[in-house]
Amino acid sequence: MSRPDRPSTARRTPLVAASVAAIALGASVVAAPAHAAPGGEPGRADTVRVATYNLSLNRNFEGQLVADLSTGANAQAKTVAEIIQRTNPDIVLLNEFDYVPDGVAVDLFRDNYLEVSQGGADPVEYPYAFVAPSNTGVPSGFDLNNNGVIGGGDDAFGFGFFPGQYGMAVLSKYPIDESAVRTFQHFLWKDMPGALLPDDPSTEAPADWYSPEELDVFRLSSKSHWDVPVEIGHRTVHVLASHPTPPTFDGAEDRNGTRNHDEIRFWADYVSPGAASSYIYDDTGVSGGLKPGSSFVILGDQNADPLDGDSTDDAIHQLLGHPRITDPMPMSAGAAEAAELQGGANLAHEGDPSLDTADFNDNPAPGNLRADYVLPSKDLRVADAGVFWPLSSDPLSALTGTFPFPSSDHRLVWVDVHVRG
Repeated sequence: MSRPDRPSTARRTPLVAASVAAIALGASVVAAPAHAAPGGEPGRADTVRVATYNLSLNRNFEGQLVADLSTGANAQAKTVAEIIQRTNPDIVLLNEFDYVPDGVAVDLFRDNYLEVSQGGADPVEYPYAFVAPSNTGVPSGFDLNNNGVIGGGDDAFGFGFFPGQYGMAVLSKYPIDESAVRTFQHFLWKDMPGALLPDDPSTEAPADWYSPEELDVFRLSSKSHWDVPVEIGHRTVHVLASHPTPPTFDGAEDRNGTRNHDEIRFWADYVSPGAASSYIYDDTGVSGGLKPGSSFVILGDQNADPLDGDSTDDAIHQLLGHPRITDPMPMSAGAAEAAELQGGANLAHEGDPSLDTADFNDNPAPGNLRADYVLPSKDLRVADAGVFWPLSSDPLSALTGTFPFPSSDHRLVWVDVHVRG
C-alpha cells in the first residue's frame, strides 16, 4: 500500500479556508507544507485505503471535546486513535466528532493522539483535514417535534444540545482540493422532488407533520453532506461524506425514518447524471450533482441496514443497488461471533451478521446492524475490505470491547481501492 514519505519535522500550516463562500459558513481545510505525497506517479495504480469510523467522540457540553483532547490522556480518545493507527487508512471520515471552529479539535486529536503511539501501534499522520459546521444543535425556532414547546435538541435542525455536537471530520494523507469542496448543509428537504415528507396521522392532509413555515427552513441534512475532492496523483476522488439521522426516536409519523431515507437518497441522486441531480444546490448556490465520470467514495454512518432495523425498506438499497456504486461487503469474524454470543434481537435478523458494523442493544432491539459504509464508484477497483471487529480471543478485542464500550458502539470500516494516477 502506498504511504506518504513525510519528513518528521514537517508540520501543518495555519488554517486554510476552503473558499470565500465557505469562510462564511465556517468550513475549513487544514493543509501541510509541500512534501512527497503518497503514490501519485502518472499512469501508476496505487492502492488507497478509505475508511469510515463513528468513533463517538461527541461530548455532552460545548468545549468538552477540546478539553478532553488537550491532555493526550483521555482513555476513549487513546483507544479510538489506536484503532485508526492499526487499520492505517489513507483517508478516513470521522462521524460523531464534535465540530469546533477553526479545526481546533481535529488538530488536538492529530497532535496528541494519532501522532503518538497508542498501545504500541505506529503513529499515523494526516497532513490534511476538512471540517465544517453541522446542523446538529442549531436552533430552528420551531416546534419540530410538535410537543408544544420550542427548544431543546429535538427542535434543532439536527438533533443536538449545542451547535456542532455529533459533527464530522475528514482526515487525509493526500491533498484536499479546497477550491472545489462543496457542502450542502442548508439544502432544504422540500426542494428534493418526491421527498418523503412525514405525515401527521391524526389529520387527513398528507405530508403535514411540518407546517409550510417549518418546511421553508427545514434542512434535509441532519448533520451535513460534503463533497470533499482528494487529489491522488493526477486523479481526483470525491469523498462524499454524511451521517443521516437514526430512523428512530420518533412516532407514527416516522419523521426520522423518512428523513434518513432522503438523506441517503441525496447521494444516490448526486452521483446520477442529468435530471436526477439537477435539483441539487450547494451552500454557495451552485446547482447540479457530481460531474459525470468522476470517481467517488460514499462514506459514513448511514444508520440503515439492508434487511434489519427500523429504516425504511429501501433506504440503503438506493446506494447498494445503484448502477454507479460498488458494495465491497466488508466483513469481520468478530461481528458474527458477537451476534451469536449476544443473542436477543440478533437471533431474528435476516442479514449476515458478519457484515454488521455496530453493536447495538440486543434486548429488546435493534440488535447489531450494518450501519456504516464505504461505497466506491465502479471505476475504482476494490482490492480488499474489512471491519475492525476482532474475535474475543484476539488481544485487540479489548479496543472494541462490550458495553460500556472503551471506544465506540460502531466499528471502523475500510476498503482498499486501486486508483490510477
